[in-house]
Amino acid sequence: MPYKFLFPAIVLFCAVGVYSTNNNTFDVWMVGLFGFIGYLFLKLKAEPAPLLLGFILGPMMEENLRRALLLSRGTWSVFVTRPLSAGLLVAAVLLLGIVLLPSIKAKREEAFVEE
Repeated sequence: MPYKFLFPAIVLFCAVGVYSTNNNTFDVWMVGLFGFIGYLFLKLKAEPAPLLLGFILGPMMEENLRRALLLSRGTWSVFVTRPLSAGLLVAAVLLLGIVLLPSIKAKREEAFVEE
């Protein structure tokens, strides 16, 4: 099936599905707005998947952070004194460093080029 026929059909089915859940046209406009934002992310060469994960997982992470702080009576040291949480924090920092290292190295090489 050609893409020029498939894409409008997918958009139509998404709009009908969103409208049928709450019978609210505001939801259809929100889908359109977020679709436009996703299109902008693609044009700016930014991946929309991490943003979507942040929107989905962010509230759960915040709730569990508050729960952990309530259980520890507000002390942040509980995240580094427990072996499991300290290990996960170290792993997160290492993974972040591994992901950012190539871009940092490229910027340094670009900055130290002699002309």
